[in-house]
Amino acid sequence: MEGSKAPHFAMIPSPGMGHLIPFVELAKRLVHNHGFTVTFLVVGEGPPSKAQRTVLDSLPSSISSVFLPPADLTDIPSTARIATRISLTVTRSNPELRKVFDSFTADGRLPTALVVDLFGTDAFDVAFESQVSPYLFHPSTANVLSFFLHLPKLDETVSCEFRELTEPVKLPGCVPVFGKDFLDPVQDRKNDGYKWLLHNTKRYKEAKGILVNTFHELEPNAIKALQEPGLDKPPVYPVGPLVNTGKRDGDQSEESECLKWLDNQPFGSVLYVSFGSGGTLSCEQLNELALGLADSKQRFLWVIRCPNGVASSSYFDSHNHTDPLTFLPPGYLARTKDRGFVIASWAPQAQILAHSST
Repeated sequence: MEGSKAPHFAMIPSPGMGHLIPFVELAKRLVHNHGFTVTFLVVGEGPPSKAQRTVLDSLPSSISSVFLPPADLTDIPSTARIATRISLTVTRSNPELRKVFDSFTADGRLPTALVVDLFGTDAFDVAFESQVSPYLFHPSTANVLSFFLHLPKLDETVSCEFRELTEPVKLPGCVPVFGKDFLDPVQDRKNDGYKWLLHNTKRYKEAKGILVNTFHELEPNAIKALQEPGLDKPPVYPVGPLVNTGKRDGDQSEESECLKWLDNQPFGSVLYVSFGSGGTLSCEQLNELALGLADSKQRFLWVIRCPNGVASSSYFDSHNHTDPLTFLPPGYLARTKDRGFVIASWAPQAQILAHSST
């Protein structure tokens, strides 16, 4: 299929590189295997980061991007949880999203479907208005999806905090789980972050289908339970594994340098230090970690992010232009250059973990 005959999907990944990367892999699969065209509708609190642009600019011409104006979250306290900020970013981007859909209609390119992830269900409103089919993409496991689909019922039937439950909770297709072992965002039911997560999970049933990044051989019981007919959940389609293992084109000089550095290290000698997309450290903790790595005499590759309190969250580096390296102790890079490599904000984790030296 070519040109306007190809089915057109619009995708809205929630803010954060950890959300964008799985969406990119899904888009590639749709393009290469099914001949679709894809438009990423990029939302955020500020301009996209260099890492986001590098990823999106490296994609084939059949995958385009539209950057929506930043959502205004100036009234939201800096202490708000990630789930709150992400959900509000998507929700408050709806007016601009409507304008984009109007332009699609005018150009005769109205999408066949709109795909959002776990915090983006309020964008369903725009899809319904335009008679576009809404889909949910769940980039995590089927077990986590089972928990999210069960959360509204759990919220109705449990009056205490989940961590206070004395018996494990039975989830469809999953091993029973104690409430104290639930995901961190649901451990404080009075917090707005929990309320936003609950709000989104309640809307999952409005999707025409849910795509989940897993496969039957990995989670047979959970997938079987998710695919059993039910009135309160849409069809679930395992589409995984979606894994970014290849090299990207474009400006990735810093990433390439870290991989070249790894190539020159002895087998199994490098400690990889990364706290993920949402991991934060205080200034004091960052300084202690830096000194500890230096004093350990261990080879290390450290993905450093701005300490909390400097940015609203490390998750939103897309609008934080402060250089994380400026928070290192004076002369740190020079002192550790023979044993350590420090990369700011984002690193090609799949390639790093595949190196024999890590």
